[in-house]
Amino acid sequence: MGGGHGGKPYEIPDWRIYKVEDVPELLQVKKALHSIGLKDPWLRNEVWRYHPGFLTMRQRGIKFYFRGAKWGTLAFLLSLAAETAYNKWKGDDSAHGHH
Repeated sequence: MGGGHGGKPYEIPDWRIYKVEDVPELLQVKKALHSIGLKDPWLRNEVWRYHPGFLTMRQRGIKFYFRGAKWGTLAFLLSLAAETAYNKWKGDDSAHGHH
């Protein structure tokens, strides 16, 4: 069983490479919880979100929004060129039968 396309689908990184102490925002959360006597054992599961390789929330949004923009623009331009060429070949009948 594979991920298709002949390669590995993805590798899950080792959880030990992510440390709460490496992320200032999460370290503040950990200290705030500790100050009131609480502990979040699952806080380390959020560290990957702050990793530079994962990008910021804004960068992820921009990447998601423009993911297909290049191919979409190309498809639009090809469609526009084909329609224009067809109308020139056929003869532009934009009046739709009205005189």
